[in-house]
Amino acid sequence: MNEQLMAALEAVDRGHPEVHSGDSVKVHVRIVEGDRERVQVFQGVVIRVRGGGNDANFTVRRIASHGVGVERTFLLKSPRVEKIEVTRSSKVRRAQLYFLRDLRGKAARLKEKRR
Repeated sequence: MNEQLMAALEAVDRGHPEVHSGDSVKVHVRIVEGDRERVQVFQGVVIRVRGGGNDANFTVRRIASHGVGVERTFLLKSPRVEKIEVTRSSKVRRAQLYFLRDLRGKAARLKEKRR
């Protein structure tokens, strides 16, 4: 019983920074390939943050090779997410930035938030 309580408390706070829509982030994800494990970095813009508590998740969008957009959703409290680095915060006026899916190049830029 005590081990379950400790596991639950560990899942509550993983020490990640607060993530908002419009933030540029680097998400370090643990990838399992057969019997090997490695950490892969997924870098892009947070287009949505959903939920709260242990169910909280966020979606990151990046442009891969040949201009193909790739979106990936991460559970905020997942043990697979090693680390989240916020590299840049942008000023946005809405919670979901789905309009970025239709924009390319310089049109898809977001204005940086002044601190």
